[in-house]
Formats: sequence, structure tokens, C-alpha cells
Amino acid sequence: MSPATRTRKALTAAVSGSFLEWYDFNLFGIAAGLIFPRIFFPGASPTAGLIESFGAFAAGFVMRPVGAVFFGHFGDRLGRRRMLLVTVAIMGGCTFLIGLLPTYGAIGVMAPVLLVLLRLIQGFGIGGEFGGGALVALENAPSGRRGVMGSVHQLGTPAGLLAATGIFALIQFLPEDQLMSWGWRVPFLLSGLFLLVALYIRRALPETEAFSRDSQPVQRMPLFALLRQHPRNVILSVGARLADAVTYNVINVFGIAFATRHLGMDKQVMLTGFVIAAAVEIAIIPVIGALSDRIGRRPVYAFGIVVCGVLGFGYFPALASGNTLLAWLAIVIMLAVGTGCMFAIQGTLFAEMFSTHTRYTGMGVAYQASALIGGGPTPAIAAGLAAVFLQSYWPVAIYLAAVCGISLICILLARETYQSSLTDEHGAVAEPGRK
Repeated sequence: MSPATRTRKALTAAVSGSFLEWYDFNLFGIAAGLIFPRIFFPGASPTAGLIESFGAFAAGFVMRPVGAVFFGHFGDRLGRRRMLLVTVAIMGGCTFLIGLLPTYGAIGVMAPVLLVLLRLIQGFGIGGEFGGGALVALENAPSGRRGVMGSVHQLGTPAGLLAATGIFALIQFLPEDQLMSWGWRVPFLLSGLFLLVALYIRRALPETEAFSRDSQPVQRMPLFALLRQHPRNVILSVGARLADAVTYNVINVFGIAFATRHLGMDKQVMLTGFVIAAAVEIAIIPVIGALSDRIGRRPVYAFGIVVCGVLGFGYFPALASGNTLLAWLAIVIMLAVGTGCMFAIQGTLFAEMFSTHTRYTGMGVAYQASALIGGGPTPAIAAGLAAVFLQSYWPVAIYLAAVCGISLICILLARETYQSSLTDEHGAVAEPGRK
């Protein structure tokens, strides 16, 4: 197989899984804010129902680190491609089944129980997807182009957001009774179609070049080897990603619900803003990746953190202003520019921090541990903070800024990686005391 063909197959396979992962993620997040409190968690007050719904959203994050360790273990021992067929099947299958669930009105308390169970299984699959999908792109990347290749893999994220938000925006035009009875199911059932496409693309995916030609012995327990060889990089990568995880869930999952319930914004305006932001992010992500190949990962990533931490204090005032264009501008800057500068190069940065036979595990642990700590509980934490302070958004902005401060410290402490090799004996970035 020619290098060009291998690269094309790798990128297509990586993007297909990333798209499905983030389509599923965004779909559940939007529904958790707008639909699920009414059909799976009724009977309580609106605020309590919303927090319970966000709790179901957070449940998936509990299983993500487990999935990261499980799939990372076998991905580092047996190869990347086999694991990616399993992870994509779990993700898409669970989303499809959520679309078939009976509601609380039909089967009572078993409805939210089944919803949480599927969310847990889905989280297990998602835990193994990021590391494997990113490595398929990065470990086939030409020299000096890892930032671009890694960013192309990340295009699946805004594409998934665009599809999920766009489809949800369309079904909002249904009459309320139809939306709550069957309309909300349509986006979830569509995941079955996307799953078939992803499986077709990945069925003949070759193993990555870096994994195939690496001469170092396969680790019997990749997780233990990771913690022994790269403890500092594990901590720094988890901390560095917190800003992205928390920002995204504050402005999107919590933000949509808060703006429509307490700031008087039309939900269609919010959903349209995220569609626009996703389209802008698709356009600039490759540019961000190319920039990181020229000036390094750290300055690009740090810029994104600062944008999110500072603009967080203006985000909700912009939504509350009643000016649609100002609200859309805030969403675009926070999502496409702020989180975009981090997310576009996360796969590349984290891959460069670990050795070949601990890389799948290392990326999964870094990504999913930060998701568990910062991503999953954030909507519920934000909703709780707003409720305690009489639905004020300032405590949420302070919370976001504090997390961004932690991530900024971590990225400044990390070593630059963009000129290092993916096949160094101890990984692209040797830690202090290691050659």
C-alpha cells in the first residue's frame, strides 16, 4: 500500500470514529438539557429534574477511564485497528438503543435506569475511541506534519457537533407533543446509519506504521509501564485538558439549558449559534494544527486556555444582552477559537508525550480522566452553583476561570514536543532523568 493511500485510509477511519463519538456526545448533552428532564425525570421541580438529567449525562464519564485502560491495554499490545472496530460499535449501538427507550410515563423508574445503563456502556466505548482514533492519524503522519494530521482527525468533533445540533434544531419545529413523543428519537436512531458507515470504512484499516516498525518490546501491562515511565506527563496532560472539558460543558450542555430557562433566550437561537461555531471550527482547525507544526504545541494550546478563561466572564452577559449577533459571536469565539486551539492539537500533543507501547493507554487515561474530573460533573456543578446564587452566572464564570488557571500552569510546565520523534525509545518527550 502506497504511503498516500495509507494516509488517506487512516484519516478517513479516524475522522469517521471521531464524528460518531462527538455526534453521540453532543446529542446526549443537548437532550439532557432540553428533553430528558421532562420524559425521563418528571415529577420533581424543573431544577431538580435538570440536575438529575445532567447526572445521567455525567454517568457516562464514570466508565470512560475504565474503557481507556481496557482498550489502551489491548491497543498497545495487539495494535490499534482491532480496538477501533469494537469502540465504534459500542458507541453507535448505545446511541441507537437510547432512541428506542420507553419513557418514564411508559415504564416508570426503569426508564431512567435503562438510560443510565446505556450511558455507562456508551462511556466505556468512548473511553477507547479517542486514543485509537488519534493514533491512526498520527502514527501514519509524514515527518513535520503531525499537527496537521492530528487536527484533521479532530475535525470529527465540530462535524459531530454540527450534525447533532443541526438535526436537533430541525426537530424543534415539530409540535411540542410530537417532539416529546417521537421527534426526539430521530437524531438518536440516525446514529445507527452513521455506525454502519464507520464500520464499513474501518473494516480494511491497516495497522499504523509507527506501531508496526517500533523495535521496543511490547509491555505486558501498559498501564503500569505508563505510570512508571511517564508519571509527570500523565498528570500534566490530565490537567492541561481540564480547561477544554470544562469550557465545552459550561458553554454548551449547561449553557443551552441556562440561557433558555433563565436568560430568556430562544433555544433555536442557541442551537443556531452552535451550528455556526461548529462550521467556523471546521474551517480553522487545520490552520491551528499547521500553526502548531511551525511554532510548537504549547503556545497555541496556552492561547486557547487564556481565551476561555477570560471570555468566560463575558459569555453569559453576551447571551443575556438579547442581541442575537453578540450571542453568536461569543459562542463562536469560545468554541471555535478558545476550545479549538486546545482540541485541534490535543491528540498530537498527548501522543508525543508517551512511548509507542504506552501511547494508546496514556492518551486514553489523560483524555478520559480529565473528562471524568472536569467534563462529566461540570453541567451539574454549574447548575448547582447557579441555583445556590439565585441563578447568577458569575459563580459559573469564576469556576471556569479557576479551572483554566490550573490548565495553564500544567501546559507551561510541560515540555515542547513538536520537533520530537514518535519512535524514541522512551517516547517523544523524555522526562527529567530519562534519555
